[in-house]
Amino acid sequence: MMAKQLSVFIENRQGRLGEVLNVLKTNGVNIISLSLADTTEYGLLRLIVSDPELGKEKLSKEGFSTMLTDILVIGIPHKSGSLQELLTILSKENINIEYMYGLSIEGENASVVLKASDLEGAKKVLASYGVKLLSAEDISVL
Repeated sequence: MMAKQLSVFIENRQGRLGEVLNVLKTNGVNIISLSLADTTEYGLLRLIVSDPELGKEKLSKEGFSTMLTDILVIGIPHKSGSLQELLTILSKENINIEYMYGLSIEGENASVVLKASDLEGAKKVLASYGVKLLSAEDISVL
């Protein structure tokens, strides 16, 4: 199961992140997870939200440069070595991880957002190992 990530390109200046978050809040789009990477002049805000299409629409309408990206959200046991085991499985199948970040901890499990060079391949490999993939519906209730 794939999910959608909302990415927003923002100027690296005071208050700009707050402007993005305000647009989402005003339109009832809940932020489940985010990752912000910056350079001297710009930042890349990656968000997992309750309604990515609505978030993209409203942010674009306000002049923000946005895009939706297919990603995998993977549930893994919250124990030492689980993430490394997952990465080893993908590496053996020659699937490159482009980026990843933590999503949440639910009970004894953690979740990570993963963007791979071959998402369909990653999805098949992970499913064959019994790795839990979260759907958009699963994510929206976190």
